[in-house]
Amino acid sequence: MKGFGFIIFISAVVMLCSCRSTKKIQEAINKKDTVIVNPVPVINPHDDSISFIKDNYRLILNNRINFKTFSAKVDIDYEDASGKKNNVNAHIRMYKDSVIWVSVTGILGIEGLRALITADSVKLLDKQNKIYIPRSVSYLQEVTALPLDLSSLQDLLLGNPVFLDSNIVSYSRTPNTISLLSNGDFFKNLFTIGESDKLMYSCKLDDLDGFRNRTCYLTYVNYENKKGCNFPTERTISVSEKKKLDLKLEFRQYDFNETLSFPFNIPKNYTRN
Repeated sequence: MKGFGFIIFISAVVMLCSCRSTKKIQEAINKKDTVIVNPVPVINPHDDSISFIKDNYRLILNNRINFKTFSAKVDIDYEDASGKKNNVNAHIRMYKDSVIWVSVTGILGIEGLRALITADSVKLLDKQNKIYIPRSVSYLQEVTALPLDLSSLQDLLLGNPVFLDSNIVSYSRTPNTISLLSNGDFFKNLFTIGESDKLMYSCKLDDLDGFRNRTCYLTYVNYENKKGCNFPTERTISVSEKKKLDLKLEFRQYDFNETLSFPFNIPKNYTRN
C-alpha cells in the first residue's frame, strides 16, 4: 500500500496543495528554485485595484470545469521521500460529488490497486497481497497530508483551483501573468494565471498553521479545449513536510459526461485489514 499516496494525488493534480507559511518553509521553497514569486504589493484601497482583483477572481471561477462524470487514463511518475522513482498507469472515473474510482497498473499492465472513494469512505483493494482495506474519508488526509474531502480531491484531479479563497489580500502583475494572493481558513494561496487567457499556470500554498513545516507547489501546462473545457493535460505536484512527495501527471485520454460504471467487488479470499 505504499503507493496509494500518489494515487490520491492524480491530479491532473497536480493540483493540490498544502503548505505551512513559516520562515523555514519559505527557505525550503526558495532552495528548490521551483517557485517563482514576484514581490507582491499590498493592495491599495482604491477602486481600480479592487475592481481588478474582483474581475480576475471572477474569471478564475468562470474557468472552473463543471462536469457530471469524468474519466481519464494517466501516466504517473512518482518519487517518494526516499528518492525511489516509480512509473505507473492509472484509470480514473468520477461522478460529481458522489464517487472517485481509481485503478492502478504497473509496467506489465497488471492491476495492483483499486480504490473507491465516496463522501464518507475510502475502500482499497490491494490486489497484489489480496487485502481489502476499508477506511473513513479522513484516510485521504493521512496519506496526502492535505485537508482533502471528496469535492476538493475531484477538483484536484480535474485541474480546478483548490483552496482558493475570495479573501484576496494582494496581487502582482508581469507582462504575461497575474498573481493573486488569498488567505483562507487553512492556506495562504498564491495563484498565478495567464494575463491574456486567464488559465491557471501555478498554485503555491502555505499553511497558516505555523507548527507544521509543510508546503505545496502545483503547475498546469499543455491545455486542450475539449467539449468546451480548458483542461491541463500535464501537471506537477510537489509536497514537502517531514517527507517529500513529487508527482508528474500526463493525461493521455480523458472524457466528460459519458456513462460510467464503478466496479468494486471484494473477492471472498481477500483478508480485511
